[in-house]
Amino acid sequence: MATMPTLFVSHGGPDIVIKDTPARRYLETVSTLVPRPKAIVIMSAHFETHGVTVVTDPKPDMIYDFRGFAPELYEMVYAAPGAPVLAEKVMALLEDAGLLPARLGRRGYDHGTWTPMKLAFPEADIPIVQVSIDPNADAAWHYAIGKALAPLREEGVLLVGSGHITHNLRAYFSTMRQGAAVDPELAGKVEAFTQWFAQKLAANDTEALLDWKREAPFPADNHPTDEHLMPIFFAYGAAGAGAKAERVHNSVDHGFFANDSYLFH
Repeated sequence: MATMPTLFVSHGGPDIVIKDTPARRYLETVSTLVPRPKAIVIMSAHFETHGVTVVTDPKPDMIYDFRGFAPELYEMVYAAPGAPVLAEKVMALLEDAGLLPARLGRRGYDHGTWTPMKLAFPEADIPIVQVSIDPNADAAWHYAIGKALAPLREEGVLLVGSGHITHNLRAYFSTMRQGAAVDPELAGKVEAFTQWFAQKLAANDTEALLDWKREAPFPADNHPTDEHLMPIFFAYGAAGAGAKAERVHNSVDHGFFANDSYLFH
């Protein structure tokens, strides 16, 4: 069995599943970029806990963790099964790495999970295990979670980090909902930040990447809070020390909101 790559996706807003955008069209191609997984382990930026938590739910429900969107979004269902046996294996690997995981028996799919998975694997027939982020932990800690779970790649498991390469919602809502013009200075800061990540990932410069808050240009302008960037470190860590990063998608919504995604081999 071939070793699975790992994947980071910028999951977009909840309405990505109904809007015709380059980011949506990219997510619809994900199943052509990777071998068909036996199962998926996903870390969503919308699943926040203290420490790391693993969901053992055999039949996750839906979480509509958003307001003010089209009514049809609140009726969508992504019925992929959970994988309790795999979840216990995830628990064991995290315990072996000294990461002190917690177990959660019931939790639905938040939009950081179900919207990209609905586009990537619409048949909803691949089992999914959810793993949380800790918004108070740093990049190195999330990298360590991915590193601990890397052996699952040998078993046909796809490890996915679902977050966003940039996530300045204050600027986004100001532009979209208040009709403000795109700030060209902010757009330049987004470009500088995303290009820095592309260059450092291509160079496999782990030291710089894990110190992104000091090394990357304009970190606070792109991530006023850290949670949406943490899944990229999970996917990067899961790919191993010799990871080769492929920037498989790069688009920008509304002049500044970036949607980069990466495949790690």
